[in-house]
Amino acid sequence: MGNFFSSCSLSKTQEVQESGNPVFDGWYADPEGVVFDNRYWIFPTYSAPFEQQLFLDAFSSSDLVSWKKHSKILSVENVSWLKKALWAPSIIYANKKYYLYFSANDVHEGEIGGIGVAVADSPEGPFKDALGKPLINEIINGAQPIDQFVFKDDDGSYYMYYGGWGHCNMMKLGDDFLHIVPFEDGSFCKEVTPENYVEGPFMLKHRGKYYFMWSEGDWTGPGYCVAYAIADSPFGPFKRIGKILEQDKSIATGAGHHSVIKGLKDDEWYIVYHRHPLNEKDGNARVVCIERMFFDDEGYIKPVKMTFRGVKTSRLTLSR
Repeated sequence: MGNFFSSCSLSKTQEVQESGNPVFDGWYADPEGVVFDNRYWIFPTYSAPFEQQLFLDAFSSSDLVSWKKHSKILSVENVSWLKKALWAPSIIYANKKYYLYFSANDVHEGEIGGIGVAVADSPEGPFKDALGKPLINEIINGAQPIDQFVFKDDDGSYYMYYGGWGHCNMMKLGDDFLHIVPFEDGSFCKEVTPENYVEGPFMLKHRGKYYFMWSEGDWTGPGYCVAYAIADSPFGPFKRIGKILEQDKSIATGAGHHSVIKGLKDDEWYIVYHRHPLNEKDGNARVVCIERMFFDDEGYIKPVKMTFRGVKTSRLTLSR
């Protein structure tokens, strides 16, 4: 591992104008990219065997090129019910607090685990479990409660999309972000599974349309990839359009479990994802990378080209 990362320094000099891929050292996966206070943040999984996934690190940057590591923003010491497998963070800012949702324990029927929530006053933590138990423990509609993503709609509603084992559910978060509340029809959960869905849901809204995205394939294998659908509602229906990110045998394999960051310009979008280096066979050998993402004139997402260069410097404030 040391030889692979020797050329990828975490603190890059000011002369560097491209991020490079991977964007920071270490085995990490399932990156959640987000912007807080004119700073880019990435919250990934620490990619190791389940028994060793007992903490989360975070990374922040002012320009997408130089990244600062924030170690152990959440760890087993602060989640009483965590036994193994802490992964797939999703974070929001509301009520002057940061709410970090996470998957834990690789839960099966009758076990304790699923989706939890931790709270902190800063995106770098330290986060502490807010409930003393999972927010979502039950297996509903065949969906393992993992890989949650929280989406804020234009009307202020917060929806959580989640699910493994080939099924995706959505729920609505209450105003305290610590409870699930019913939809207008009285139901608490809706299945929104599109064709070929496996895991890793993500949602964004662009020009009035809802872009629902997910990962397909086996996360340990080379064919892991990202596909998407477009709908007029956050509830779907989500009809699969096609893949936008997949392996390139000259660069890397297993490209998936992504998120999207909006830059300063109208057409400035970045896809943050993990992939397997070509020389690595271990399914946990995953690194976090960034590429530009573009929409075409008809509103479809163009296929993303994986690179070793990454993306160019971009700040979130206008220069004077």
